[in-house]
Amino acid sequence: MKTNDPLKNQIFEIVENQMRDNNPKETNITYKRLIELGFSKTESKQFMSQCLAIELLDVLEYKKPFNEDRYINNLKNLPKDPSS
Repeated sequence: MKTNDPLKNQIFEIVENQMRDNNPKETNITYKRLIELGFSKTESKQFMSQCLAIELLDVLEYKKPFNEDRYINNLKNLPKDPSS
């Protein structure tokens, strides 16, 4: 599957902003946990970006509200694939 680099970069930026703002706090907790598991910084952000992409798809394509509970739950379950 071909990736959309501008979109990927924007999602990475959102994840980085969440980490900087510590909102939700689970972003930093998840990032640190993934690093401790041996994943690189980039790999860790890629995992986290997958969780965010699921939520953004629902918001943009299906006009659903952002599901922060599901987002946080998916972060907590990484590196397991996120559920939609």
